[in-house]
Amino acid sequence: MDYQAIITAPFGKLGIRCTEEVLLGIEFIPADTPALAPRNALASEVCRQLDEYFADADFCFDLPLKLDGTQHQRKVWQAMQAIPLGQVRSYGDLAKDLNSSPRAVGQACGNNPIPVVIPCHRVVSKAGLGGFMHRADNDALDIKRWLLMHEQR
Repeated sequence: MDYQAIITAPFGKLGIRCTEEVLLGIEFIPADTPALAPRNALASEVCRQLDEYFADADFCFDLPLKLDGTQHQRKVWQAMQAIPLGQVRSYGDLAKDLNSSPRAVGQACGNNPIPVVIPCHRVVSKAGLGGFMHRADNDALDIKRWLLMHEQR
């Protein structure tokens, strides 16, 4: 991937993809990936805002986003942004609100191109954490746990 920045997060590394005008994606990448200084002004701002959030979960992101996805995915991503800090919603509850199915909501969560900023980590299963990034392994769930714990008040 061609990243405009790679930063160290409390749980690993994040690759930032953006143009000069819009944030396109944030990706969880291997912790041993070398950091990359921001290549443009927006990448610098994304890094600054992520650092602010990692220092204080109450920080509110204000970034220009470009969300490529289906109409359903965009509805789910918008619904995730409405989940208040420190709270979670279940896949089933979001599905009910959106006239969808829990599985379709889970797929949209897993396809979220801008995690952390669009808080897919706040969507859980009725029986526990659910998955994260289309995965249910310990590495992915450890990141989800960290984000949820970070946001607890």
